[in-house]
Amino acid sequence: MSDSSSFDLIVIGAGPGGYVCAFRAAQLGLKVALVEKRAELGGTCLNVGCIPSKALLASSEHFAFSKHHAAEHGIKIDGVSLDVAAMLKKKEGIVAKMTGGIKMLAKARKVTVISGEAKFISAHEIDVAPLGTPSSSSAQRLTAKNIVIATGSAPVELPFMPFDGETIVSSDQAISFTEVPKQMVVVGGGAIGLELGSVWARLGADVTVVEFLPQIAGASDADVVRNFTRILKAQGLKIEVNAKVTGFKDGVLTAERGDEKLEFPADKVLVAVGRRPYADGLDLDKAGVELTDKKRIKVDAHLKTTAAGVYAIGDVIDGPMLAHKAEEDGVAVAEWIAGKAGHINWDLMPAIIYTDPEIATVGLGEDAAKKAGIKVNVGKFNFAANARAHANDGADGFVKIIADATTDKILGAQILGRNAGELISEIVTHMEYGGSAEDLGRTIHAHPTMSEAVKEAGLAVSKSAIHAL
Repeated sequence: MSDSSSFDLIVIGAGPGGYVCAFRAAQLGLKVALVEKRAELGGTCLNVGCIPSKALLASSEHFAFSKHHAAEHGIKIDGVSLDVAAMLKKKEGIVAKMTGGIKMLAKARKVTVISGEAKFISAHEIDVAPLGTPSSSSAQRLTAKNIVIATGSAPVELPFMPFDGETIVSSDQAISFTEVPKQMVVVGGGAIGLELGSVWARLGADVTVVEFLPQIAGASDADVVRNFTRILKAQGLKIEVNAKVTGFKDGVLTAERGDEKLEFPADKVLVAVGRRPYADGLDLDKAGVELTDKKRIKVDAHLKTTAAGVYAIGDVIDGPMLAHKAEEDGVAVAEWIAGKAGHINWDLMPAIIYTDPEIATVGLGEDAAKKAGIKVNVGKFNFAANARAHANDGADGFVKIIADATTDKILGAQILGRNAGELISEIVTHMEYGGSAEDLGRTIHAHPTMSEAVKEAGLAVSKSAIHAL
């Protein structure tokens, strides 16, 4: 075996978990290969997920502001019109810039990037078939002391309503519609469905969100969801909960709510009911890698699989399917392989829905605490009492801090508001060292900022908020 095909570490999959793992390992002096079957690095997140959807969210927010809110600020814009092609070009430019940046970093860190589809031969050997020629005769064999599986996830398809790429689509296609749908139905009221539903609603589509569960926005507290639902409806989204989708025929999506039959005309149906771990075609059995009952790769506390020297990270293992979770997995594994003290706190993994306003959560919610019989004190502060929020058109929503009733230790937080995803980070930081609501409330925050609402919510836990009764 030539030296050019032998490595300390091979990472399969160049999404956020994979490329971060490869880069950290290279920083620690390991000889690393990064195998990716896409034409570009960055995985689902960068190519067809997190980043392009955020680009469309930003562009659609600019359009909505220009059309509906600019006049309130004394900005008169006549004849606002939409150029979908230009919007898509902007999105694609951002993706190209970021994928190019990852490619540059890989080269600078001397990570060997290999394009192709990987298959295990053993726990320390893989074959990589070049893109477009998946035959064993053309495959390149690579060996490594350690291999990390970071192949991510794929959209879940409804068996009775399969994707056709045109009418019934996943998020992969919903970020690239060449024109605004007239009537769009989103199946699933989680982050992906609500974000892309918001994009096309702002641009003029009649959007209906159909959710099987009693509420949208997953595990967020009831008061957060209640206000969030009100705001989204005011923006024009129709939201149907407790509705079970039964099929799609002749341009009509059908659903049931108990004995009630529901019908929703649609020229586009976005199915966003979750994602499944994707390890298809890897021949995991040849390496001795086992799966859990939920078809995720089985790992121990250090993310080692059942095969010696083989690790798995990100969406293919248990835990939330979040890009930043995969990144933290990747860093920790690289450090463990290099003999360092890697660390991950899976209990403090923030989750965000990037609508406007956003929902950001971390740790234990108030409803979950009550259900578990945990005694907590809750501090809540409305953005309506924050001057900067009013200046930013972000006065709707609130910050909520959940703290242990005895120790005052922060157990969780939920934020409904503009830039909630940015604001949650300081709460995560306080929680990382076991900080209390008083610690948060006594931390100096600049004025005027929306982050002052976080401080006030910390003070509100002990009923000490300054700018609220």
